[in-house]
Amino acid sequence: MGVRRVMGIETEYGISLQGAPHANPMVLSGQVVTAYAQAHGIRAARGSWDYADEAPLRDARGFDMGRGVAHPSQLTDEWGSDDDPTMANVVLTNGARLYVDHAHPEYSSPEVDTPRDGLIWDRAGELVMQEAVRRLAASPPGINLYKNNADGKGSSYGTHENYLMRRSTPFAEIVRHLTPFFVARQVMCGSGRVGIGVDSKVPGFQIAQRSDFFEVEVGLETTLKRPIINTRDEPHATADRYRRLHVIIGDANHADVAGLLKLGTTSLVLELIEAGAIRESLTVRHPVATLQAISHDPTLAALIELEDGRKLTAVQLLWRYAELVAGHVERTGEGSEPHTAEVMQWWTQVLTKLETDPMSAAREVDWVGKLAVLQAYRDRDGMEWHDPRLKAIDIQWSDVRPDKGIFSKLRAAGRFTELVTADEVQAAVTSPPEETRAYFRGRMLDQFGDAVVAASWDSLIVEVPGQRALHRIPMMEPQRGTRAHVGPLLDASSDIADLVDRLRADEPT
Repeated sequence: MGVRRVMGIETEYGISLQGAPHANPMVLSGQVVTAYAQAHGIRAARGSWDYADEAPLRDARGFDMGRGVAHPSQLTDEWGSDDDPTMANVVLTNGARLYVDHAHPEYSSPEVDTPRDGLIWDRAGELVMQEAVRRLAASPPGINLYKNNADGKGSSYGTHENYLMRRSTPFAEIVRHLTPFFVARQVMCGSGRVGIGVDSKVPGFQIAQRSDFFEVEVGLETTLKRPIINTRDEPHATADRYRRLHVIIGDANHADVAGLLKLGTTSLVLELIEAGAIRESLTVRHPVATLQAISHDPTLAALIELEDGRKLTAVQLLWRYAELVAGHVERTGEGSEPHTAEVMQWWTQVLTKLETDPMSAAREVDWVGKLAVLQAYRDRDGMEWHDPRLKAIDIQWSDVRPDKGIFSKLRAAGRFTELVTADEVQAAVTSPPEETRAYFRGRMLDQFGDAVVAASWDSLIVEVPGQRALHRIPMMEPQRGTRAHVGPLLDASSDIADLVDRLRADEPT
């Protein structure tokens, strides 16, 4: 398998309304989703989300949290009326979900099976949000969005990753071996932030936007008492075969290499865990405190103390994981698989740069590129880290508008290494990935959208004219419903009734 597995990214975007800092963000977020949906003819009935199989309070440790003690933000299986703008929720023809997640508009990418495709469809979400902002700009003063994870005033919002794993892998082994990796991973994948602490009041610069907001090692919550390892057990697939590892500790990446490494290296470490190939203890003595200490030290000198007494830098710990992965893929023969080879090449190259001179990774790593720009302003204008202008630059870095966002302008100027083309990203705005069930979902919305009553990750509900009962089409196997699997069937179907008949006969999804 190597680096290949079903995966995806959910990105909540920061939102603001010029001149109205106290505007209701849920209402604003609803306007974002609605503006995009209306521009593309997506009606509420066409894009409704099916919550029937959602179970956000099921814990991978073997129990369900009671609804009475759950924080309201955890109740993601509840929905309001169709005319409530704060509940706007649509499915796109690229297989993604665009909706209001409490106080933020969220783009949940379609399922992909390689880190490169994960990068492409995540960047497609940026174009979706750009278009929404552009359309809303016609009504001054206009809503704006930011692909970041902290507002600099004490609030954080997530960029979550999802990885399909074998159910047979003991969850305790996932916790044991993945926690140290997540503590260290931020030096490759952090997006950088001005200010230390959840409210950014302590002057300085740190590696990751999210690290200060984590409080515990393991838990079910995502908006309070945030855990390094999230235990939500909601597979959106055949439950006795799969688990969906829900990762909440990552930053929103702009740099292609960092985004590829975030997905790719994590997938490879999960391959090690599933194979039982980590036979040494890399357990960190104080994971939460160490996570934050590493984030606060852009020199990368902070030490991680392991329970066996060893002390390593984050880069040294990542080298150890890379060595274990390299040995494993060499033994299995997976190292020659192109997507695996690409991730290993960049993993080695970025670690070498970070080890030798962290600032030499400015083209590949978000936080390094951001720090280089901020330091140039500081050197030119003599600014200290508490200068509010630096915080303003930090926010503007992630502005989704291509003519305003600092990162966007630097990328256009060739200051960052690009791994995917603008044409690939543009095509992914409307077209689904071809190697997962997202292909069937996206094609259904494109070809038979008027018949789709509701959708979810693992099913579609359609209405056939002249038939009283609705039809649920299950999609419990994420690697079925691909272009090779259902493309000819969709091409041959003249209408939704014809398609349903063919599905009943062939059972392709």
